[in-house]
Amino acid sequence: MELRQLEYFLAVAEERNFTRAAERVHISQSGVSAQIRQLERELGAELFDRTTRTVTLTVAGKAALEHARQAVEAARAVGQAVGEISDLIRGSLTVGMVAGCTLTPLFDGLAAFHRAHPGVELALLEGESDHLTEAVRTGALDLALIGSAGTTPDGLDAHTLVDEPLVAAVPPGHPLAGSATTLADLLAHPLICLPPGTGVRTVLDRDCAAAGLTPRIALQASAASAIADLAARGLGVAVLSRSMAEAFPALLPVPVAGLTTPALLALVSRPGPAPALRALRAELRRAFDR
Repeated sequence: MELRQLEYFLAVAEERNFTRAAERVHISQSGVSAQIRQLERELGAELFDRTTRTVTLTVAGKAALEHARQAVEAARAVGQAVGEISDLIRGSLTVGMVAGCTLTPLFDGLAAFHRAHPGVELALLEGESDHLTEAVRTGALDLALIGSAGTTPDGLDAHTLVDEPLVAAVPPGHPLAGSATTLADLLAHPLICLPPGTGVRTVLDRDCAAAGLTPRIALQASAASAIADLAARGLGVAVLSRSMAEAFPALLPVPVAGLTTPALLALVSRPGPAPALRALRAELRRAFDR
């Protein structure tokens, strides 16, 4: 009995179809069938009822299922434990980040991961949050730092790093400077904001739509620093998350009643036990916690 035979057995049992199981384990259907037949001969019992369109487990198959699952998981755990202790994590990871990101904890975490696991090749790509999220879902990215409106994306492992409201940001002497304002009063001014597809822009558009209002976006840029520079020169009112606005001393943050949906910054990845990905997630969380 070989470990791969148990992996093929689990794939067929969970997919209930030899074709899908073969696609999952990346070998031909005939190869999966042959290995299952060999396993059945060694065990002296048929594991699957093949008389119907959907493959089902026999009584013997049901009895073997949990033991096979435990054996495969134990083998993976052994490899992972040895790899982590021996620093043998290898491979490559592609990380996405929101365009214009200047968050030093992200870069600190990537650097710490590279020092701990030099055998893993890292690639870093910028993009809008919507595109990054879709790339994580399809597997084009292993992990991404995204902005989101109110909630994190369904179906992905997500760790929220920042949860805060949007604010207006204006230079001293601006009519909105000095106190909180309303959404209607904010929209009387031209706005400078991030582009569609970003978390901040999604929050702004949603809250305006909920109030029956339409924002007038005079300028947009993908970097918070560019938005702040434009606002400081009197070209419009910047709309940023609170921590973004507080990073620019030339501007005064102004709370806005009516911008109620929180802007989130989160790490997202597909569920899975890949050792390199788990190690990277842990390193990034530690960097942001610091």
